[in-house]
Amino acid sequence: MGKNKLKKFADMKGFSCALEYPREELIKKGFPYKGIWNNEVFAASHPIVVELGCGKGEYTVQLAKSEPDRNFVGVDIKGARMWSGAKEVEEENIPNAKFLRAEIENICSFFAPGEVEELWITFPDPQMQKVRKRLTSTRFLNLYRRIMKDGGIINLKTDSPFLYEYTRRLVELNGFEVLTNTDDLYGTGNADPVSSIKTYYEQQWLSRGKKIKLLSFRLPAEGELKEPVADDIPKDDYRSTKGRPDNSARD
Repeated sequence: MGKNKLKKFADMKGFSCALEYPREELIKKGFPYKGIWNNEVFAASHPIVVELGCGKGEYTVQLAKSEPDRNFVGVDIKGARMWSGAKEVEEENIPNAKFLRAEIENICSFFAPGEVEELWITFPDPQMQKVRKRLTSTRFLNLYRRIMKDGGIINLKTDSPFLYEYTRRLVELNGFEVLTNTDDLYGTGNADPVSSIKTYYEQQWLSRGKKIKLLSFRLPAEGELKEPVADDIPKDDYRSTKGRPDNSARD
């Protein structure tokens, strides 16, 4: 491990905005702030928005800056990667942004039922071969609904035609209420100040001429979820994981 990464890990341990609870500690003690984020972690009580696979944390930070009346938590398993966003939060004393180093598959260990109002899933690995690792699969939606308010909003922002089409089919099959659905966010003029926030990886994809897709929908708390048929969806015709953050639910 390089010295730079070691320094970032050390910095993260000292950042007040960064929380880290390894799996072993969770098993022994549990997460102390589950259900009381607004009482013990944030300076003010506001609706909580979580970004899954936050990477460098740009989206979490910019969301927090643009919407001071909401609280934001960026989640990723890569602590050194989140250092950039956490450092900005520390230096600028942004009160409504925090970072959590955790595996997404353990998200229910950190938030109580109904504690989260909205999720952002930004540029995840599309996991074209492994539906169980796909962050918009029914497996993960069933996890999300355990921490979200009934009808909470899920936003998928992606460059992947495969993941977008798969998720669109899933939403249609399950009859979810759609709030935004575009396969060319910037080309259609549908982008607003929030959806226009560009991460490091998004800027990479735009520079390569890739269209950005945005699909936002409400997730009901009840009802059996159905997986769509995806075998006929064309696979992405480029190396979709090259330069992409690993936002899958693994260490």
